[in-house]
Amino acid sequence: MRCQLIISALLGLFLTFHININDAVVFKFTNFVCESYNQSWFVFHNYRLKAVSRNKVLLNMNGTILHPTNNMSIHVRIFKKANGYKPWLVDIYFDFCQYFRKRNQPVFNIIYGLFKGFSNINHSCPYVGPQIVEDFYLRPELLRIPMPTGDYLLALQWYFDKKIQFDTNVSFTFVEDLMKSK
Repeated sequence: MRCQLIISALLGLFLTFHININDAVVFKFTNFVCESYNQSWFVFHNYRLKAVSRNKVLLNMNGTILHPTNNMSIHVRIFKKANGYKPWLVDIYFDFCQYFRKRNQPVFNIIYGLFKGFSNINHSCPYVGPQIVEDFYLRPELLRIPMPTGDYLLALQWYFDKKIQFDTNVSFTFVEDLMKSK
């Protein structure tokens, strides 16, 4: 009986002081830049951000891998804006083909979890043909880590056979206004 009282009291406190983080967050794209260094391997057809509301921006990207690749790696870096973009916590280099066999990169698990429903980039190597991200928007409920308010840059460098092929740089803003949620 005493245990049930304590549990119900804790549940009541949790419900009283629960902050709905989804109402208090602005999480949207601000810029998207792509560059192909070797157009005989990878070509960007189009990439675009489209604002559909004040706090929702859609990202569309269409590119084609022209030759099959079985050895693909990514260099992932996240920068935070503070008098220019400064390195912030994440700087990893990993085998992308192995990732889809083992899912062994926790940071990339979070990034991939944000866009996997909007893309056809969801299988292991070999990669060839169109690579599409369509109507992708950032959803704060899928971001499983706390982040300080600020502007960020996610820089992805894509390597085929240990040679850089293209870059995708995604800028986004994350604002956590806890005063709005009360």
